[in-house]
Parts: sequence; C-alpha cells; structure tokens
Amino acid sequence: MSGRILIQVFSFFAYLLVQALLFKNLVLFDRAFCFAYIGFLLLLPIESSVIILLVLGFVMGLGADVFYDSLGIHAASCVFIMFVRNYWLNLLTPQGGYDPGVIPSIALDGWQWFSSYALPLIFLHHLVLFFAEAAGFGLFSFTFVKVLASTLFTFMVLLPIQYFFYNKRRL
Repeated sequence: MSGRILIQVFSFFAYLLVQALLFKNLVLFDRAFCFAYIGFLLLLPIESSVIILLVLGFVMGLGADVFYDSLGIHAASCVFIMFVRNYWLNLLTPQGGYDPGVIPSIALDGWQWFSSYALPLIFLHHLVLFFAEAAGFGLFSFTFVKVLASTLFTFMVLLPIQYFFYNKRRL
C-alpha cells in the first residue's frame, strides 16, 4: 500500500511539473489550451473517499494556480470535478461493480468507457475554469468555443499518456 501512495505522490508532482513546464505554453489557434494536470485527478482510485478527492483537487488546482498566476480558478475547477466524480462514476458503474483498488483507465475498461468517463469531467472542469476566468457570460460564444476546443485538446493529450504509462501490468 505504501508503494502505491509513493507512486501517487510522484504522479502528482510529475503531472504538475509537466503542466507548468510544457503544457502551459502549448496553445492551438489561440483557442485550445491543454490542462493535462487533471489527468492525475481523473486517474485516482475509484474507491477514494470524497474528502481525499476534494483535498487533492484543491491542492492540485492550487499548484496550477501558482504557475498560472490565477486567483483560485484552477482550484475551484478541480474541486468541482472531484465533487462530481463519484456521482458520475456511480452512473457508469458496471453491473458487477468495480473491483477494489481499480484505477479508471483505458487498459482496464477500454477507450469507450474511459471516454464516457473522462470527457464530461474534462468538459465540466474547462467550463468552470473558462467562465470563471471570463467573469461572466458576456463573451459566451467565444468562451464556449474555448471550452470545447480545450476539452478535445486535453483529452487527446491524455489518451497517449494512458497508453504509455498506465498499462495492465502496472495497475
């Protein structure tokens, strides 16, 4: 169990540093931003308690806020998706339920299940993030295009990460 916690701590810092050093400056067409750091939050074990999820979401979001010089919008977005995550997982629960210690990944559940799990959560994260950044709905269409483009971009970055780093032998 302590080895698993050590891997999670390493993953936390790896996602945050890669976001700060690489993905912060990666923007497509001035509309699509990549927030791959939420991959850490999406790949937490399914049986994680809500309190731990909320705390990890806040700490990860606060770390991103430090690198982006934002005033808590990443933290708010991450806490929101961590709050919604267990409700969403309950809707997607297979008939036999989940095995203990399972991490939601493509390797175990397939890309279709992972897409139906991750895409809505990424969309909600970006929706909260960009509309909080815009401070309202004044530029609704522009902000919504940013949300959609960034959701697809982030998801397309998280897919190769899944295939390269989360195979069945490591879980």
